[in-house]
Order: sequence, then C-alpha cells, then structure tokens
Amino acid sequence: MSIFVDEHTKVAIQGLTGGQGRFHGLRNRDYGTKVVAGVTPGKGGQDVEGIPVFDTVAEAVAATGANASFVSVPPRAAPAATLEAAAAGIPFIVCITEFIPAQDEALLYNQLRRDHPASRLLGPNCPGIISPGKCNIGITSGDIALPGGPVGIVSRSGTLTYQALNELSLQGVGQTTCVGIGGDPVPGTGFIDCLAAFEADPETRAVMMIGEIGGTEEERAAEFMAKDMSKPVVAYIAGVTAPSGKRMGHAGAIISGSSGTARAKMDALDAAGAIVAQNPTEAGELMVEVVHKLA
Repeated sequence: MSIFVDEHTKVAIQGLTGGQGRFHGLRNRDYGTKVVAGVTPGKGGQDVEGIPVFDTVAEAVAATGANASFVSVPPRAAPAATLEAAAAGIPFIVCITEFIPAQDEALLYNQLRRDHPASRLLGPNCPGIISPGKCNIGITSGDIALPGGPVGIVSRSGTLTYQALNELSLQGVGQTTCVGIGGDPVPGTGFIDCLAAFEADPETRAVMMIGEIGGTEEERAAEFMAKDMSKPVVAYIAGVTAPSGKRMGHAGAIISGSSGTARAKMDALDAAGAIVAQNPTEAGELMVEVVHKLA
C-alpha cells in the first residue's frame, strides 16, 4: 500500500498555466499520476497539453472528481490558493511554494485546522510526495524511486529526500511512500503524522526518518516512536557541525543553546529505539541491513 496518495488519486494543479506549475505538473502526469485538471483564475476553458483548465478549484472538483491539489503559485497567492482547495473539499493539498512568511504559514495552519479539518496540507516549501509507481505530486524525480516497498521515508530536507530514495533504490530496496514535509517552521504535516500513517500501513515494514537542526519536532517524534511504533526506524539528523544561533538553509533550521541541536535530537531518537546514522549514506546502509533482517 501507500500513504496519503495512490494510483487512484486525481490531482488538480493550481498554477498549471505558470512556468513552474506546467513544468512539474506535466512531469507528474508523465510519471503516471492522474493529473485531471489545472486551475488558473481567468483562464478557464483553456487546456495545457490536453489537461483542462478551470477558473476555480470548486469547478475542477465538480467536473473531474479531483481529490488532491498541487499548489504551485507565488508566495503571496499560496495561502489563499490552499484555503480555496480546502473549501472545495480537497482532502490532500501539496504546496511546494517557498518564501511564504512564517506568520502567514501559522495563520494558514490554524485556519485549516479550524475551518477545514478534513483537509491535510503537505508543505509549504516541500518537495512533495511520491508513492513509487502510483502517484507523484511535487518536484521529486520519479527516476530515483523504486516501487514495491517495504520502506517508508519521511524527511524535512528536500535534497536528503532525494538521496534517501536513491540510496535505497540503488540497493534494490523499494519504497511504499516518500514524504517530504519541508523545513519551514510551521509545516502542515509533521513527522508524527507520517510515522503514524506508516505504522498503520501493512506494507510499510520499516521507516527512514530524516531530520535536521532547529525546533523540537524530532524530539516529539521520538516520544511517539517510544510509545506507539512497533516498526524499525532508521534516523539521520543533518547539521551536526552547525554553529549555535546561525540559520542553516531552512527557516526552521535555527538552534539556540542546547535546544534543537543535532546531538539532542540524535540522543532522543536513540533512546526511543531508533537506529541512528551518522551520515546519509550510512542511513541507507543501515536500512538495507534492517530490510534484509525482515526478509
């Protein structure tokens, strides 16, 4: 199986007529994803390589049955586009847009929880999600993913998401779903959401989790693992050598004193029973060992 998306998912691309939306949307379609609609206000009635474009998400849902949205619009428009998708009844929304102000992300997160609790947001500022061989929403290359499971991947880092996929695929270890949650301070979907979904998925037999410095999400995930996970987890935390107080890449990757450091996160995960790697390549090697033991 897979989590959140599968071969039946029907995707509407918000911003399909723009450069980024068109590029990534068509790549998703060519992968095999059911891209059924585009949405651009004022351009309804047009099409992009046979994909019909609608003025609103509600019109796209009514005409095509879309049940997922891919938001690829500029930062100023992204929160409103996400809320529009939720108001139209879309249950799964992927927003890849970066540079959304943190206060706008916080407002969006709380508006979704208050007004549209049935809608899940992945992102913003994330690479998206891929269930290999079934569905790809976002910017992840399908070429580096291998269908068939048994590993689920969840990562804050986009680049390390790709490396994790590639490391496993090169060793012949397939993936059920790979989720890039993004590294902004207020993600719509977090580690615990994904860990819980992987724990419930019968075809996911092991999980790779990739975190980074800043915040406390990894420590919270460790608490969840200790109490609620039975499946083995291989974890890697990026940023071991990061200096205190310095922003490192993501807006959420800021540490202060001992809070949010790579070492604190690694210690918490180790105490929770995770197998903690010292670098991304070792994480892949350790996961291969875990899978072989499960066979």
